[in-house]
Amino acid sequence: MHSFTLLFLAMLAVSLALQLWLEQRQLRHVIAHRGAVPAPFASQVTLQAHQKAADYTVAKVRLSRFELLYGSLILLGLTLGGGLELLDQLWHGLQLGELWGGVAFLLSLTLLTSLLDLPFTLYRTFRIEQRFGFNKATLALFATDQLKQLLLMLLIGAPMAALVLWLMDSSGDNWWLYVWVVWSGFTLLMMWAYPALIAPLFNRFTPLADEALRTRIEKLLARCGFTSNGVFVMDGSRRSSHGNAYFSGLGSNKRIVFFDTLLDTLSSEEIEAVLAHELGHFRRNHIKKRIALMMAMSLAGLALLGWLMQQPWFYSALGVTTPSVHSALALFLLVLPVFTFFLQPLMALSMRRHEFEADAFAAAQAQASDLITALVKLYQENASTLTPDHLYSAFHDSHPPAPVRIAHLSSTMQSNRSSGALP
Repeated sequence: MHSFTLLFLAMLAVSLALQLWLEQRQLRHVIAHRGAVPAPFASQVTLQAHQKAADYTVAKVRLSRFELLYGSLILLGLTLGGGLELLDQLWHGLQLGELWGGVAFLLSLTLLTSLLDLPFTLYRTFRIEQRFGFNKATLALFATDQLKQLLLMLLIGAPMAALVLWLMDSSGDNWWLYVWVVWSGFTLLMMWAYPALIAPLFNRFTPLADEALRTRIEKLLARCGFTSNGVFVMDGSRRSSHGNAYFSGLGSNKRIVFFDTLLDTLSSEEIEAVLAHELGHFRRNHIKKRIALMMAMSLAGLALLGWLMQQPWFYSALGVTTPSVHSALALFLLVLPVFTFFLQPLMALSMRRHEFEADAFAAAQAQASDLITALVKLYQENASTLTPDHLYSAFHDSHPPAPVRIAHLSSTMQSNRSSGALP
């Protein structure tokens, strides 16, 4: 057995064991604290809501354990089990040519993995989300969404895959640099186009009708020096009762979006505070930093792939006997997460620092107390656990745990009150 095969199996075993151990810690910690609301939240969160959040978290983690085991088996089947090799040979037999055969291979692999994951998606949506009162989607709407995603994959994914494979095959040893330029440009284009061209295919967006709230938001935007292409309400309640708010788009095509469920949950002051937090990400250049990091990581990844695809052992050690450009790309994308899982705490730590910075910005532009009450309502409304295990959270949560975040905001509020800096 090749040494890289052994390394791959060892890394897969260690990452799987670590993830299962973390999930067991999460289960034990959440169940152990199910009986009482944490003291900082006792006056705002009912015991019934706290226990619902605990049960919801437990249900999701238990499903995730099966997904981890199932996903590992699928990965082994596609690589060492010869799945990729078989799929490649099937398309090769149709004699579509190297380029379009490669495109068909990549698209069919994406479709295959989606179909294999479909039972878990259905169970999560129509059993877990349904059981806890969050799912609002019908089977017809779910199927329609899946068909739309398939159509987008064909219309957008196929030409992009063809361009990438052509560059990989015809641009010489530095193909990875050309692909990086094209991929970066494509990513920025999609971020710019998403609000107006893609998102409306799945949801309806209407301008915010509440005049008083819109005026409050416009004043906040003016204070923060933020220009957008409008403030919209999304019909998130068609699919789920979870509430959220977000920015999307780039440049002049930026858009502020509120879920209709969020507007039903929060007061105008709390909505302003939540929006101030989102604006904090903009003012502190978090979006630009994340895009820059993403591009740097993709450049490093493509450079690594450029070296690996020239190594015969990369293919043979992972179950592929017929090396090709498209099989190298597929292998790399499938295997990379096994080796990068251990970097997740570093990524999460960076994201959490951004959240603290955005909270501090919000506390300077709106009332920190309003952001605190808004967050507590959202924790309760979305059944987010108030008692996560700290190690599990360090790997999986991009936002600080609720007690840490609320304590940090309360400290900021006390400092602002002492210095007279409250708005």
